[in-house]
Amino acid sequence: MSKKHLFKGLAFALLSIASSAHARETPRVYVDGIAAAIEENYFDEARAKKIAADLRSAASTGKFDALQNARELSSELSTWLDPLDTHFDVSWAEPKPTSTAARDSTLPERVIPSNDPDKRKNYGVRNVEVLPGNIGYLDLRQFSGFEFGERDQPARQAVDAGLQLLSGTNALIIDLRENGGGAPQMVGYLSSAFVKKDSDIFNTFHGRGRTMSEAPLDWHPQPRLDTPLFILISGRTASAAEAFAYTMQSAKRAIIVGETSMGAANPGARVDAGNGFNVFVSFASPINPITKTNWEGLGVKPDVAVASATAPETARLLALQAVLAGGLQGDDATDARWALNALQAESKSAPPLHADDYVGSYGALVITEANGRLMLKNGRRPIRTLLSLNDDRFAIKEDPSQRVIFVRDANGKVEALESQTSSGGSDRYRRGG
Repeated sequence: MSKKHLFKGLAFALLSIASSAHARETPRVYVDGIAAAIEENYFDEARAKKIAADLRSAASTGKFDALQNARELSSELSTWLDPLDTHFDVSWAEPKPTSTAARDSTLPERVIPSNDPDKRKNYGVRNVEVLPGNIGYLDLRQFSGFEFGERDQPARQAVDAGLQLLSGTNALIIDLRENGGGAPQMVGYLSSAFVKKDSDIFNTFHGRGRTMSEAPLDWHPQPRLDTPLFILISGRTASAAEAFAYTMQSAKRAIIVGETSMGAANPGARVDAGNGFNVFVSFASPINPITKTNWEGLGVKPDVAVASATAPETARLLALQAVLAGGLQGDDATDARWALNALQAESKSAPPLHADDYVGSYGALVITEANGRLMLKNGRRPIRTLLSLNDDRFAIKEDPSQRVIFVRDANGKVEALESQTSSGGSDRYRRGG
């Protein structure tokens, strides 16, 4: 064979190899890897086979052929799979090259610093606050995992610290509107902070030949059995966050406020699908012992349906009403009632204001008007907003435990200002003095 023909043969062979490699790296091949990961791991074996078969069938018709960009393909596959299980999610990352360099075994192992993303997020605890009227508020953004049997684990300590700071409150609001889920251990542990020990309220997860209960191995040592509990949810609330809301609602232990949650009940993990692709696959499905079902595809339905943006105010109103209905006494009751009055006044449109009746100096205090509201200034202290209650009585928005009452003379003209506190203290300031 001549060199000319030899080179032609080699060129043709190389072209064939390149073409073959290109054929292997098509969306259809990538989709097959996704289908295989689902078929081998999805908790319902029969459905797993059907989902995988339908996905391969869609790929064989060319549905994904135009998606040559891996990230675009992963997004389209996530959209295609979402109606079948809300937890399905396909993602892609550039595969890391494997180093072929020989390692010198005489060198010590390089210590790689730990990288704990949960720590950077404070293990989900975003905000802990005592609201007016002694209402506790916990903003929890994720359910971080931990191992039972060890009390000093950071995720458990973070939640325990939040609950401890709110242990003296009369009611509790847990905000899950921005919580996308997390670990079942935290669901069980947090639930145990509000129910009797060994209560049969926890979901049981059923997978391929295995079951797992969400009941905690360590129960919260001091559960608050009678504290009114309100849980805020939204369309962003998912997975483990939904599990907590659903469990508390089914046990009639909490009032759920906001919008219907995402509807992602089936927990799982990410599975490598090759070529840089991975897919989140559900390994199990929960069954609640009370409802005998779960929230997959339906979401948790709120007991009080309101826009998620206004859910905190609604929950505060409900919480204050609940503690007052529960027989709160003395200054605690006054404080809660004043907080409720202020919140109700704030939620209503401001009534017509005859500012000239009130604007002026009252000793060290100065009353001004801005945007239809009266404002109180006391030296260099922060300016306060007055909320009209009735007649000449006003709540202070920033601190509802304080009120302002304007006093009129015999001719009906305001002559003085009285400041009052929910604990019974009061001061009087003459106008123009």
